[in-house]
Amino acid sequence: MATRKIVRIDEEKCNGCGLCIPNCAEGALQIIDGKAKLMSEKFCDGLGACLGHCPEDAITVIEREAEDFDEKAVEVYLHKKQEAKPEPKPQPVFAGCPSSRAMQFKVPEAKTESACVTSAVSQLAHWPVQLKLVPINAPYFQDADLLIAADCVPFAYADFHRDFLKGKALVVGCPKLDDIQHYKEKLTEIFKTNSIKSITLPHMEVPCCLGLVKATEDAIAASGKKIPLKKVKIGIRGDIKPEEQAEMTQRPRMFAHPH
Repeated sequence: MATRKIVRIDEEKCNGCGLCIPNCAEGALQIIDGKAKLMSEKFCDGLGACLGHCPEDAITVIEREAEDFDEKAVEVYLHKKQEAKPEPKPQPVFAGCPSSRAMQFKVPEAKTESACVTSAVSQLAHWPVQLKLVPINAPYFQDADLLIAADCVPFAYADFHRDFLKGKALVVGCPKLDDIQHYKEKLTEIFKTNSIKSITLPHMEVPCCLGLVKATEDAIAASGKKIPLKKVKIGIRGDIKPEEQAEMTQRPRMFAHPH
């Protein structure tokens, strides 16, 4: 075997999202047991077309001893794979990351026309709202009840403005697509610099969204302050999960004080 370029998959970083799969024209990658796997060295041309589509940077191109790339073997493999492809199912099994699973819902119709007569009033009281953009010492953080919301929550939960945003300062972010370590560091500085009275954290039920919860909890601890934190888990159909509601009612109250 000669030394050549070939992809390497870091299984600790890989979350099985499957975004690399359609970008490998040779079909060298597959999701097995929730992780991307190289099916055969001879199927990988080493060009790394899959690299730019991995949100976790779990795929790299390295040089090592490996079987030569075999274009004919790839053709035979893809042909057999196409022949063995099952008939499409109404609800195909998805083995990747739950946050990337494609789903479609039927939106229930309003019971009466009166629900659409009056336009809702926005409760947003400041700008910007993206965690990466908000100033650490923004005046709206002083003595604020802070709402830290995952990006998808306002789209899933219909009454987000009325039930969560009203009367609160807001920051939003996505722990899957952004730098979670930067989130933790910035939230820590926000908590240290300002008198935050309370934090409400609505997040989606998908596992990757727990990164925002962990970053917030770690930032509170790093700030040296005791800030009341209320977590609310939102289902992908817009419901509040009952087990999270129980946790909210049982958590003891704490009050913020300077470090």
